[in-house]
Amino acid sequence: MLFDKPSIRILHVVGGMNRGGIETWLMHVLRNIDRARFQMDFLVHTTEPGAYDDEIRALGSRIIPCPHTSKPWIYGADLKKILRQYGPYDIVHSHVHHFTGLVLRTARQAGVLICIAHSHNDTSALEAKAGLYRRLYVGLTKWWIARYATAGLGCSGKASANLFGPAWERDPRWRIFYCGIDLTTFNHVVDRAAVRAEFGIPADTFTIGHVGRFDEQKNHEFLVEIAAEVAKEEPKMRLLLVGEGPLRSAVEQKVKQMGLAERVIFAGVQSNVPRLMLGAMNVFLLPSLHEGLPVVGIEAQAAGLPFILSDVITEEVDRVKPLIQRISLSQPASVWAKTILSVRNAVLRISQADSLAILENSEFNITFNVNSLTKIYTYEYEKTYKSR
Repeated sequence: MLFDKPSIRILHVVGGMNRGGIETWLMHVLRNIDRARFQMDFLVHTTEPGAYDDEIRALGSRIIPCPHTSKPWIYGADLKKILRQYGPYDIVHSHVHHFTGLVLRTARQAGVLICIAHSHNDTSALEAKAGLYRRLYVGLTKWWIARYATAGLGCSGKASANLFGPAWERDPRWRIFYCGIDLTTFNHVVDRAAVRAEFGIPADTFTIGHVGRFDEQKNHEFLVEIAAEVAKEEPKMRLLLVGEGPLRSAVEQKVKQMGLAERVIFAGVQSNVPRLMLGAMNVFLLPSLHEGLPVVGIEAQAAGLPFILSDVITEEVDRVKPLIQRISLSQPASVWAKTILSVRNAVLRISQADSLAILENSEFNITFNVNSLTKIYTYEYEKTYKSR
């Protein structure tokens, strides 16, 4: 083992360390990784404080702003300065999808030897509708990734194909790497009455849950239409929406227009999603237009919730099969509502404890997940520095 240095130094590149799927996974990694061997810092594309910033600093890591993403000439110069000032880094691990191309190109120019591209999404449907400028940008950044990445991780087969190309499996640099979660929180005993009281949800109310950023990808307007159909048959229905984002005000307006203001709860960003899943939700709904592999879907299954999702989402998320029902986005809201209502009084074929056990013995368990990630870092480090 080549641990002649105090640690392997890794710079993660993300948009900002707020409560999202990628960021929450990175926090699980930071909390569980051997921080004596692996020093992780975070370069963020914002000057605004993030929800996780204080904890990151408390765990001995740094938050480094590099905000000028719309001006690549300034961004590139700033990134090189950061690599000189805060480095040297052994690894740059980028999580910003297509923009990763510029990140890794700049890092390699600055002398970083190990550059990892991480694909967390499948945006191929959006790219198919893109205009000329966007297509040129995507083409260039994918070419840079192919040229400058020394390794690449994809959270699913679809996510890998989207960033690394349809023949990604032929290139030994690319591999699938599922993002794990800390499953211990799903073992906690939760006072359902207390959780529901916090959000004004009566104890006997059938509650549809959703966790996701308010943007086009998550398809909130259709989600509200589904809730409206459910409400026709189940007057006590509530829709609990966890998250923030640019489209929240538009969704709030749609809720009012459809007469659902008393039945839809905008919970904002929450620090304990497992507690809400276990305590407040009866079913989890995810009608996304596209995803890489939604970690929130793994959480829903760990909570033992019936999980109804769009059929465009990769089947790699289907870990507890008795909980899963997939529906085409071409189906109207009434069909989705009928499926949701069918689980209202149904007896589940698997207990929450058994659902959790399946995931505890899978790659989605953060303990296994961090072990796999450290093996990747160690392999790339040794391979690179043994050859020098």
